[in-house]
Amino acid sequence: MTLRLAETFVIARSAEDEAEVVQVELRHDGESGFGEAAPIDRYGESAASALAYVEEHSAALGDDPFALDEILGRLPAEQFAARAALDAALHDLCGKLVGLPVWRLLGLRRAGPPTSWTIWLGDPDDMARRAERVGSRFRRLKLKLGGGDGLDVERVRAVRGAAGDVPLQVDVNEAWSLAEALEALPQLAALGVEYCEQPLPADDPDGDQLKDRSPIPIYLDEDCHVLADVARCAPRAQGINIKLAKSGGIREAVRMAYAARALGLGVMLGCMVESGLGISAGAQIASLCDHVDLDGNLLLADDPCPGVELVDGVQLPPSAPGLGVRHAVPDPR
Repeated sequence: MTLRLAETFVIARSAEDEAEVVQVELRHDGESGFGEAAPIDRYGESAASALAYVEEHSAALGDDPFALDEILGRLPAEQFAARAALDAALHDLCGKLVGLPVWRLLGLRRAGPPTSWTIWLGDPDDMARRAERVGSRFRRLKLKLGGGDGLDVERVRAVRGAAGDVPLQVDVNEAWSLAEALEALPQLAALGVEYCEQPLPADDPDGDQLKDRSPIPIYLDEDCHVLADVARCAPRAQGINIKLAKSGGIREAVRMAYAARALGLGVMLGCMVESGLGISAGAQIASLCDHVDLDGNLLLADDPCPGVELVDGVQLPPSAPGLGVRHAVPDPR
C-alpha cells in the first residue's frame, strides 16, 4: 500500500512525499488479524523485501496464534518491519479471538503519555511557521535537526519563539559530530529542550563522552534495535527510542522497555510514517513509555485505517478487540 503524506517530510538524510508499507492478514477460526510493515530504508529494508519475507516464511506460522514465542522463534531474525507486521497481526488476531483489545490482553493501561508532533527539517522561519500552526492540538513538539548549515540552534530558537512554553525535543538523525553536539547542546538546554535524540552516528566511539558532557539527556534511536542492544546503549545514553519496525514487533518492544527500566534508562516510543494500523500496534504499549512520538498516521493526507483517537494530545488505542482499526487490507474473497 502507498501512503501519501499531506506534505513533504524532511529529515537530515532524506525527504519523502509517500511511504510504501506492506499489510498482512492472518486468518484463523473465522477471524482475521492484520498488521503493517513500515520498512526502514536506513537498514536496507523495502516493501519488496518485507513482502518477500512474509511470503517465504508464512508456513512457519503454524496453527496456534497464541504461541507467539514459538512462532517468532521460528522466523529468521531479519526484515524486522516484516516481523513486526506478523507480530501485530498475531496480536490483533488473538485479541479478536478472545474479545479484548491488545492493551488489555497485555495487562496494560490504555493511555500513554501525549504524543509529540514532528516539525520536519526546514529553514528556521519555515519551522517556526509550522510550529505556530499546530496551536493547542499537541502538547509537545519534536524538531528534526541536522541541516548541516550551522542553523540548527536557530531553528530551535525560532520554534521556541513561535510555540511559547510547549515542551520541545529534538532529533538529529545521526547528523552531528561530537564537536557540533558539544557546541549546540548547551544552547538547546538554555532554550528548554528536554532531550536530544541520536545526535551522533550509530556506533560513534564518542558516544560515552557525549553522554557525560551533555547538559540534556541523550536518547538513542539508530543505535537501538532489539533487546540485545539495550544494555549496549546504557553507557552512551540516558534513554532509548523503541520502534516496532526496528524491534520486530510488540513482543520484543515490551521486553526492551522492561530491560531499559532495569538499567535506569528512559523509554521513548517512536514510529515511522504508518497508517493507523501500524500506529495502533504501537499505541497498545505506549503506557510503558516516558515519551511517545506516534504521529505517523497524522502526517498522512488520508489514513486508510482509522481507529486510533487523538484525545488531548494522546494517541489512544481503540477499545475494540485486537488492534481495533476499522479498515485494513481489502478482502480478496
